Amino acid sequence: MYLGAIEAGGTKFVCAVGDHDGNIKERVTFPTTTPEETMRHVVDFFSRYELEAIGIGSFGPIDLHPDSATYGYITSTPKQKWVNFNFVGEMKRHFQVPIGFDTDVNAAALGERRWGAAKGVRSCIYITVGTGIGVGAIVEGNLLHGLMHPEMGHILIRRHPEDTFAGVCPYHGDCLEGMASGPAIEKRWGKKGAELADRSEVWELEAFYLAQAIANYILILSPEKVIIGGGVMKQKQLLPKIRHNVQDLLNGYIQQEAILRDIDQYIVLPGLGDNAGICGALALAEQALAQ
Repeated sequence: MYLGAIEAGGTKFVCAVGDHDGNIKERVTFPTTTPEETMRHVVDFFSRYELEAIGIGSFGPIDLHPDSATYGYITSTPKQKWVNFNFVGEMKRHFQVPIGFDTDVNAAALGERRWGAAKGVRSCIYITVGTGIGVGAIVEGNLLHGLMHPEMGHILIRRHPEDTFAGVCPYHGDCLEGMASGPAIEKRWGKKGAELADRSEVWELEAFYLAQAIANYILILSPEKVIIGGGVMKQKQLLPKIRHNVQDLLNGYIQQEAILRDIDQYIVLPGLGDNAGICGALALAEQALAQ
């Protein structure tokens, strides 16, 4: 028997089966289209296996309150066809096994703590910078939930004094996602990030915004490890700039060796690489089975 895992993104779905050690036996990827078409692919894939449990790390916002009438739903997503989609309910119609459900970035944080760069720590955050910006958090060993779930990609940040870009977030304009996501880079500079690798001013500005966010997360959540991934972070020149800016912003206020001297081991890329989310979904399945 296997654990099933779904990494449900706004652009693509990844489905996999694996074991309790995070080893993936088989995986498939397909575009996120309509719920009907996408879920047909999901069900077809998992129907070939005998499953113990399924974990879902999903784009959101989602409802994580078990006592809510819409628990397991994708709620007010910008993807109109997925608004108020009963994700967990649809899976339960086909598979009578325990189902773990959380955000895609919370799942990635869980995967990194279980098998990746945050192994052995009790508190960490996972940041993804790509089509959007999302942040998952584990605090004292538990995934962070509350009124809903963290939406730290939409925090408000100081604007660079020379930046007149309006931002791309349809809700907030110049929030973090509006200023530093992949689409923000493309709209501001007229090219995709991959085509701007040799433009140092692009990455200085990107680091200016991302470092502000990370400094805020450190001050609020005090994570033992900061992991940052996503397509934008494929630009290798970006991470050193972020680390340097974080140190400048904190300005010695946090008297911890991790920040003062060992920041290269404190703010890091995912240990699981592009598998953080799907491995995290395996960990969500494992958690559901244990409950």
